[in-house]
Amino acid sequence: MAEQRKQTIARISEFVYEGFQKYNENFFRITERARRRFEQRDWEGHQQDIIERVELYEKSVRRIVVSLRKNLGASVVDRKLWHNTRRYFGQRLYNVPDAGFLKTFFNSTTRRIFNTVGTDPEIEFVSSAPDEGFNPLETLTLNRYPYWGSLEKTFKNILEDFAFKVPYRNIAAETRTFSQEVQRYYQVHLREHGELVRFEFINSAFFQSARAYLIGRTIQQDHVNPIIIALKNTSSGIEVDAVLLSEEEVSVVFSYTRSYYFANPHSVIGAVHFLHSILPSKPIDELYTVLGRLRQGKTERYRIFSHHLQNTDDNFVHAEGDKGLVMLVFTLPSYDLVFKIIRDNFGYPKTINREEVQSKYRLVSRHDRAGRLIDTQEFRNLEFPVNRFDEALRSELLSEAAETVRVKNDKLIIDHVYIERRVRPLNLYLREANRTDAGEVILDYGQTIKDLANTNIFPGDLLLKNFGVTRHRRVVFYDYDEVALVTECDFREIPDSDDDEDVLRSDVWFHVNKNDIFPEEFIKFLSMDQGLRTLFLEVHGDLLTAEYWNRVKNKLLSGDIELIIPYFRHEIPADQESAVM
Repeated sequence: MAEQRKQTIARISEFVYEGFQKYNENFFRITERARRRFEQRDWEGHQQDIIERVELYEKSVRRIVVSLRKNLGASVVDRKLWHNTRRYFGQRLYNVPDAGFLKTFFNSTTRRIFNTVGTDPEIEFVSSAPDEGFNPLETLTLNRYPYWGSLEKTFKNILEDFAFKVPYRNIAAETRTFSQEVQRYYQVHLREHGELVRFEFINSAFFQSARAYLIGRTIQQDHVNPIIIALKNTSSGIEVDAVLLSEEEVSVVFSYTRSYYFANPHSVIGAVHFLHSILPSKPIDELYTVLGRLRQGKTERYRIFSHHLQNTDDNFVHAEGDKGLVMLVFTLPSYDLVFKIIRDNFGYPKTINREEVQSKYRLVSRHDRAGRLIDTQEFRNLEFPVNRFDEALRSELLSEAAETVRVKNDKLIIDHVYIERRVRPLNLYLREANRTDAGEVILDYGQTIKDLANTNIFPGDLLLKNFGVTRHRRVVFYDYDEVALVTECDFREIPDSDDDEDVLRSDVWFHVNKNDIFPEEFIKFLSMDQGLRTLFLEVHGDLLTAEYWNRVKNKLLSGDIELIIPYFRHEIPADQESAVM
């Protein structure tokens, strides 16, 4: 009997392992298509791959769970069996690079079988980080380029090593541009750290939307600096579009508001730690997510946050900002996250239901976020110490979200919650900022709406409170319950009336269909002082016209996609000499 049970444990472990391997192969297969998409300028196909890859994990886990239930019968919920299986499975993964992904896949399987609330260390891997027992950076394959005094020669070697089927437009011009960018930055920012020693690049290009990125770092005598080369594919060949060298520029490219990268480095965990070496302020969990490893990002986010919660004593409180009609939002002041729970009943004038809200969040998770939509992670069955909740917050959660939140013993259990990075609500930011900063941000608010429109997203609710400002003073949108595709909206002008009394009525005098949008009414959402409103209308007044929105809609319907690029290309002085170094 003992031998038979051991064989069952081995069989379950192998089955889960092989299920992950199949998932991983499919993940890499989809990811690998990004190179061809880039070479063929197939941006629509790339968007389809984003959706397919996002959905892949849940489909893979669901398939494993169904098979286990079918083959194990009643013993599929034998806790002792799974406890022994966890130990057996873990013993075979110690010191294996990227083993954290396998453990997360194992956890996903048991959580669905047992409907686990919180964590269950008896049948889950919960305690250790995925880099136990080895140096993650040593698992990553890097291309290294010693610097022998000629930037142009070095950069020519780099570009040739990362060649595509499409040739470079003019490799001599590209290396010259490359050299001038680095030379200029070195003279201003890096000279004090000594001579350049070498350049190091992850040996896989990173693809996102219509750009390919080469991810690297410069090594000096006492300093490491990021270097990102952005490539674009034009009708005349591939060009170096930008060279990013500051941590701020690189951080924006790897922002939680951008779509997930497509890259196949030799080691994912090695790539994550390489990125962390050049972006030390970027949370590890976000780096997993930005590489498309969404479930691992969620696992790391929960693990790191749980550790923080255990080592702090502040309470969860209502998040700053206006009260939401659909979402109840709270935060832990000492940690840079917000938690969003769908209310049981929505305040007037909201007419949507819970299922529709969830569908809106799914839409965003599968869409090009263009640097303007915050990545939101969906969690289920979380539990926290009930005594860590502010009394007013706890009372509102239990009364306004009773379908989702409950207390059991000393735990507050949340059945369903969205978690995202905390940003400063735009309406609060404008009250606090000086006039110069407020003006810049209000113009970026308008640009945010336009960027979203060009990626086929209509925010729905344009109130300032639904937008936020990041630490880079970039405006983002985070209230998704009324998000819609631009191509599914009907943008209309308010019709003229023959009766003067119509304009005095509190209700509309003309027929309005479900998807009708009247941009002229957007002026109601611009709750800012007269100076900022005048500035906004001067630059972005076209947003209040049906003509603008229909023009964007028609472009989208015709397949004319306008790409949103997450960086600015610097102007290089014509007399800049690369030989100075």
